[in-house]
Amino acid sequence: MDTNQDTLLFRFASKSLKYFLLVLFGIAIAYVLSSGLGILQMIPILLYLLQQFLFPLGIILLCLMTTAIIFESLR
Repeated sequence: MDTNQDTLLFRFASKSLKYFLLVLFGIAIAYVLSSGLGILQMIPILLYLLQQFLFPLGIILLCLMTTAIIFESLR
């Protein structure tokens, strides 16, 4: 039995999701540390990054995961 049965699209989507969630976790840690340590100038930068970059990337990643799941279920 082949141990690597997932398609290339599914592997790419799952790795992308992993790194996307790691970036979100890192931003959450930076947000908590900046507010806890009193570095309030960093909070608007993090919020801008979330709104302008990570939200559209998350939508694209959600569509990619949906496509990969549909192709895997049809296979």
